[in-house]
Amino acid sequence: MAEKKKKAFKMPHTFVIIISIILFATLMTWIIPAGQYARVENEAGIKVIDPSQFSFIERTPVNPLLIPLYIVKAICSRISLMLVILFSGGAFDMISKSGALHSAVARVAKVFQNRLYIFIPIMTTIFALICTTQGVNQFIAFAPVVVMITLAMGLDSITGAAIILLGGAVGFSTGMLNPSTTVVAQEIAELPTFSGIQYRAVCFVVFLIITNIYLVRYALKIHKDPNKSPMYEFDSQNEQKELDIDSFGAMNLRKTLIILSLVAALVGMVIGSVKFDWDMEELAATFIGLAVVVGFLSGETPSSMSKIFVDGCKKMITAALIIGLATTIANVMSAGKIVDTVVYGLASVLSHTPSFLMAPAMYIANTLINFVVVSGSGQAAAVMPIMIPLSDLLGVTRQTSVLAFNFGDGFCNYILPHSTALMGIISAVNIPYDRWMKFMWKLFLIWALTSCVMIGIAQAIHFGPM
Repeated sequence: MAEKKKKAFKMPHTFVIIISIILFATLMTWIIPAGQYARVENEAGIKVIDPSQFSFIERTPVNPLLIPLYIVKAICSRISLMLVILFSGGAFDMISKSGALHSAVARVAKVFQNRLYIFIPIMTTIFALICTTQGVNQFIAFAPVVVMITLAMGLDSITGAAIILLGGAVGFSTGMLNPSTTVVAQEIAELPTFSGIQYRAVCFVVFLIITNIYLVRYALKIHKDPNKSPMYEFDSQNEQKELDIDSFGAMNLRKTLIILSLVAALVGMVIGSVKFDWDMEELAATFIGLAVVVGFLSGETPSSMSKIFVDGCKKMITAALIIGLATTIANVMSAGKIVDTVVYGLASVLSHTPSFLMAPAMYIANTLINFVVVSGSGQAAAVMPIMIPLSDLLGVTRQTSVLAFNFGDGFCNYILPHSTALMGIISAVNIPYDRWMKFMWKLFLIWALTSCVMIGIAQAIHFGPM
């Protein structure tokens, strides 16, 4: 009898992972002793832990039968943030359907076709800027377009995918404006929305420069000798190499106005949040307004606009629900009164870490957690309720703790074989995972080292507020 073929391991759905963690957290409320730190109000009026006053208290274990109720209550508590994420998906889908980004990219490629050292940084910067508010997985459908353009320029498909993935990685991971990671983490940390944006902008520039140097060097090598590409045997059979860049459509007035509308919306959200104390409701409303403006500029009818917007929101439902599910973890631990006990234990372990390495250690911890909880919003909701009091105990500012989360959650998504953004894009352009890793592993190590340095600097300058 023939031996049965073993099934390859398949990563469970994110919902399954998070619900498993919820069940584990519930179990822990029956095992871990309940504890509590005394909390005092600091100079900024925010309640923080008093590290010298911890005590064990009476247990309040969570009833497993009440888990569905905890989930519903968690979703209700995060509804405004979930609407921001849903509506941002609707607005961006409207922009994508207009073809404005397609034409803009092709036009830039035509102008700088023989100047790769200019073309690649421009392109990665565009995707980095857009991904300050969007997840990179938004570009899965757009990836074949960029790859077609890079193949037409005499480059390989890895360069095309990397322009999106690496540019998007910098924008997403440095967390300047991201509603699903930075805003969630800062809300949990009781920090002003988008605060600390100046140092985040510095990190954005540093990572963008490093990433572009790496990618430009690679592209020039492939342009000179295509045989050096890990994808050479695949790309040589790709008929798209013969496409003309002009086939992507002209950048007319309507498309230009759409791009300007996107820029105006991003700038408006920053100014509104920093100067006028906008909250989630105002950000969600801005995305609705952007979708309407882009829809009319695209010449869509009200009915077609509605369909496109709803389709875009559908794509973000999973991300939105993950926030509610992951918030349940913190709520269960809080109800069981074990959060402070866990913080007390982590603080005891990290107390043996040299003080100047505290923040990098938090980054490494977040990176390891991201191997299990890939969702940025989910990880923020699950991890920050523990990391914030821990940072208070260790003398690391809350803003530095949020930055450590951003870097830990973001950059390793581009090497994980179960990352939606990575696997979605390389699958869309037929790049095997092993070929991608031949290109990517060195850059990830560079990113990790740079993250430790930038977070170490943030700790040294007492990156704030808080």
